[in-house]
Amino acid sequence: MSNNRIIDIHQLTEIFKALSNTNRLRIFMRLTYCAGQIQNTKSDDQICECVGTLGNDLAIAPSTISHHLKELSHSGLITMTRRGQNVECQVNPEALNLLNTFFNEACATSITIQNDHVPGQLQA
Repeated sequence: MSNNRIIDIHQLTEIFKALSNTNRLRIFMRLTYCAGQIQNTKSDDQICECVGTLGNDLAIAPSTISHHLKELSHSGLITMTRRGQNVECQVNPEALNLLNTFFNEACATSITIQNDHVPGQLQA
């Protein structure tokens, strides 16, 4: 049995492109921090914040927040769910696992970066 992991280089490119913007990185870090706080309380609710309140502490205009959330969502880093008048944002755990795999195993021989499989798929 092989321990070889396959990482999609195209998905990683989209993720790093999304995180290369300072505001998007700040938003993602905020959502990641909130997700960690929720995990520490053993709650099943992974939702961190609504779009309307996310920019309050970050001093980012609502229209700018919406643009950056769209980019983070397009890259697969976050998911957004409409609940009534609110749009709730959460970190995509699969994206965190992909980044974890990349950073923890990128120098190991057990990682294969492929260009030819379907974007968005991480095979373990």
